[in-house]
Amino acid sequence: MPIVIGLIAVTLVSLIPEPQRRLVNAVLVAGAGAAYLSGGGLGYAEFILPIVMTYVAYRGLSSWTWIGIGWLLHTTWDVLHHLGDSPLLPFAPLSSFGCAICDPVIALWCFAGGPSVLGRLRDRLSRKAEDAPQV
Repeated sequence: MPIVIGLIAVTLVSLIPEPQRRLVNAVLVAGAGAAYLSGGGLGYAEFILPIVMTYVAYRGLSSWTWIGIGWLLHTTWDVLHHLGDSPLLPFAPLSSFGCAICDPVIALWCFAGGPSVLGRLRDRLSRKAEDAPQV
């Protein structure tokens, strides 16, 4: 299910036109950096990720690669919290594990340049229609 959630998230965010799409994603990465602050599962180390992600998000304002790096950094934090039994959502013990699977899906899309999913699908379908034999 986390992969499906990642695909849905990518599809929905890809509906935002460029260049706003990249800017919104940079803001999302910045917010993801603070997702674990209220839990405190890593003690004072919890302050590391928001600081790093603020820099990464700033760089992401002009680079999809940096946004992808941000999602992979968040994946690392997800794994640390899962192994430390300090889930993202206290009422969902596997939430950090699920997030660790979902985030790389988003990162891969970012490394591809954050393309419009529906636009790519539309292009593929129109190419197939053009390539189909005419009867």
